[in-house]
Amino acid sequence: MMLAGGASAFVTHDKVVELSVDGESRSVRTFAGSVAELLEREGVEVTGRDLVAPAPHERLTDGDTVAVRYGRPVTLTLDGSRRQLWTTAHTVSGALRQLGVRAEGAHLSASRSRRIGLRGMELYVRTERSVSVLADGRVRQLRTNAATVRDVLDDAGISLGEQDVVSVPLSDFPRDGQTVSVQRVTADTRTREETIPFPVERIPSAEHQQGTEVVRQQGVPGVRRVVYEQRTVDGRALRARRVSAKVVREPRAQVVLVGTRPQPTSVGGADHLNWAALARCESGGRPNAVDPSGSYGGLYQFDVRTWQSVGGSGRPQDASAAEQTYRAKRLYVQRGASPWPVCGRKLHQ
Repeated sequence: MMLAGGASAFVTHDKVVELSVDGESRSVRTFAGSVAELLEREGVEVTGRDLVAPAPHERLTDGDTVAVRYGRPVTLTLDGSRRQLWTTAHTVSGALRQLGVRAEGAHLSASRSRRIGLRGMELYVRTERSVSVLADGRVRQLRTNAATVRDVLDDAGISLGEQDVVSVPLSDFPRDGQTVSVQRVTADTRTREETIPFPVERIPSAEHQQGTEVVRQQGVPGVRRVVYEQRTVDGRALRARRVSAKVVREPRAQVVLVGTRPQPTSVGGADHLNWAALARCESGGRPNAVDPSGSYGGLYQFDVRTWQSVGGSGRPQDASAAEQTYRAKRLYVQRGASPWPVCGRKLHQ
């Protein structure tokens, strides 16, 4: 009776299960009481990255199916971001589903049906994104899996000129919802000659009286050749920018002799007259006075021709009061009081 009971117990613990290891199935007769014990007896090693169903702690019963799927390393570069992941899927499409990657419209570096070996694989995925392109006054909406902004522009049929400016680098990865702007830029150069003012060199000269200036060397302006760049952005002209300049003729300084010899004040035959009274009558005693017509100036209201006839230079109203009086005395010696028909009588008061 005991032997019969022992045989019955032996038969009861003996069971037949289906063991599938990475897709290869076989029937196994075993006395194992749990999934983990079955795998150990069959020499199937698993890690935390592998999938075992039922779970290793589950008990075995006759007719059960035990499936083992080994984890595979996948180096996934998804939209430019690189990660190291594990999957128990056997194919690229299965791995993408398992990893939660949206594959519709995506660009894949391997076909969806490609099998993944135990050594894993490297996979590049560019998902489909929505990108807007603003160029030539139009906005183009694109669904694209392009790798670079340049590729997006190519897909949109937009060619770039040499001077055109894009809002983001052409090598950048285009992001979902991004707007890429293209500015049409043209540049023309213009060359023009500009005058360089000549310097004035003033040299004191004892040969000339104070208040006298004589040009010994006439100044000559120089010439500078300047190149300007005129840029337009989307048809709008920007301020011209100077890009180069070259002096083609140096300016020649103007040399002016400035008199330092004291101006004479005495003129025989005229020193005793009341010149202050004449000046008050003619100009109110103001050396820089100019009549309303602009023809007469200074204390004694000289016109330029008369002023120069008595040795004056420039305009009378620009000379000192002392020089104006000296020139007026010389005029009086030549012509008497006739140059001042109204106020000339003041000289004798």
